[in-house]
Amino acid sequence: MPLSSTFSEKTFGDLPGWAEDDHLTAFVAFKRSALHVLTKPYRTGALGVDFNAFAEAYAEARSVSPANRSEARSFFERHFVPALVAAENGGAGLVTGFYEPEVEASPVKTERFVVPLLSRPADLIDIGEKNRPTGMDPYLAFAREAPAGPVEYFDRGAIERGALAGRKLEIAWVADRVDAFFIHVQGAARLKMTDGRLCRVTYAAKSGQRFTGPGRILSELGEIPLEKVTMQSIRAWFKAHPDRVDEILWQNRSYIFFREAPVEDAELGPIAAAKVPLTPGRSVAVDRLLHTFGTPFYIDAPTLTAFEQKPFRRLMIAQDTGSAITGPARGDLFAGSGDAAGEIAGVVRNAADFHALIPRGLIDGRFR
Repeated sequence: MPLSSTFSEKTFGDLPGWAEDDHLTAFVAFKRSALHVLTKPYRTGALGVDFNAFAEAYAEARSVSPANRSEARSFFERHFVPALVAAENGGAGLVTGFYEPEVEASPVKTERFVVPLLSRPADLIDIGEKNRPTGMDPYLAFAREAPAGPVEYFDRGAIERGALAGRKLEIAWVADRVDAFFIHVQGAARLKMTDGRLCRVTYAAKSGQRFTGPGRILSELGEIPLEKVTMQSIRAWFKAHPDRVDEILWQNRSYIFFREAPVEDAELGPIAAAKVPLTPGRSVAVDRLLHTFGTPFYIDAPTLTAFEQKPFRRLMIAQDTGSAITGPARGDLFAGSGDAAGEIAGVVRNAADFHALIPRGLIDGRFR
């Protein structure tokens, strides 16, 4: 598969701030992918960055541990060539942020903890071209197994009104339905259990319908100006209008199911789509149909200062994806876990230039 014309070759000298970045923390994240692929390779994305071309870089990453930033920078410069990723609209790309919420939870329903986080139901099946009934929305990747064949699964409103009640799917209970919704949006959470445990829930499956963000709904209703839509402003609106929470949230028909997972390293995030723990400030979610997991991306977002009080210019590793992350120059930056990370992630929506680091073995004049 040839490299896409979406890429245009650059030099490391073309990357603003490249020499000042902490390449060592990016290397540590990259090494996690290098170790994982010994078990299962990543799928090559449609833009033609062949997974097999990473073999040499992965092999070295597994066998070495750079002593400092300079050595890590040399590693990336030896194995890769930067290429600007063209955005679909011809302008700049876009970055947003995500994080792992940390909330109090109970293993049982109580007077305070009344909102469940559910595990995957037994009648939720994967759906594809081989088993998709005629007339079913081609977007749906999940369906409900029924006597007459697969049908669309219950949506958020139906589930929250009790469609799955009595099936013993509850993993844990949280106190606030808005907290639960944002756990769904992020796809994972750390739970501070009332019995003293710290555990994690992470994505297992979804009902399958399209995601409709509450920010867009509130903007279209004239409740929050589009340019002021952030996680914080959405939460503030819900707090001021508790009687309208269901009205807004049920317009997002997609519902997320979870599985329990351990918190083995408190410094790392959940294991995500690339099957490695996310690294705060170094893992990025990309469009997995277009890009290949494990690809390093140097992201230049000069107006983004939420991570630190200077323009965001960092080497990130593609280790997650999301249904809202579509297009070649589109990324979701993992900010970490807990409230402080949420304050960062909730305000990130910035123009950015994406530079994919392409394995040198793929170049051979193909950009020209």
